[in-house]
Amino acid sequence: MRALHAEWTKVRTSPGTVWLLLALGLVIVAVGAIAAAGVGCAAPGCPVDTARISLTGVQVGQAVVAILAVLAMGGEYSNGLIRTTLTALPRRWDVLVAKAAVVVVLVAVTGAVAVPATAAVGRFILTDRGMLRLGEDSLPRAMLGSVLYLLLIAVLSLGVAAATRDSATAIGVVLGLLYVLPIVAQAVDDPEWQERLLRLAPMSAGLSIQATTDLDSLPIGPWPGLGVLAAWAMAAIAIGGGVLLRRDA
Repeated sequence: MRALHAEWTKVRTSPGTVWLLLALGLVIVAVGAIAAAGVGCAAPGCPVDTARISLTGVQVGQAVVAILAVLAMGGEYSNGLIRTTLTALPRRWDVLVAKAAVVVVLVAVTGAVAVPATAAVGRFILTDRGMLRLGEDSLPRAMLGSVLYLLLIAVLSLGVAAATRDSATAIGVVLGLLYVLPIVAQAVDDPEWQERLLRLAPMSAGLSIQATTDLDSLPIGPWPGLGVLAAWAMAAIAIGGGVLLRRDA
């Protein structure tokens, strides 16, 4: 409890936290609305997953989550506060778990508001334009999965920050994993290897949870895809925890 209280106090009193959470919510809703407004096909033959289109903001908002989580750990290394933290709380694993818990709760609350909001805005825009709403039965799973996706991105980012011990490096690594790997996969000529890379890349695999139509055409199913991202997150937090336990602050 001491570790949780300490980490909550740090995050709560940091002026950047509120702004990042507000930015996360606004980005998710705004980008989702823009994406919905930009869909260029109409009922009844629209081939796109309009529910997934409404949740497009999650792909951009994850960068804000990554920055928030990285700064929760990397910021202490940059200003030297990590030495004070580990002196006051010598059980290092407790510190990492407490940081993860606080960041996950903040992201969960923000995501639980922003994700349904962007889905509602997208539905309103698409319905107002007379467009077919596809995959309505799977929309609750897509919304819940989007929130879980953001939580796993937070855990992944925190683990990378603990491992690298530098905010700029950690942000670069996380954003590279999320955005660069799918681009590399698309550049591969061999369809079999392209599919393998898309199934293993944390963003392309994890965001399959948003799909509500044509699930058979996905490189990986919605829940298995989210499981791939969970594996990345658990590996990152395990490696970060190992570095935190073994290396001097």
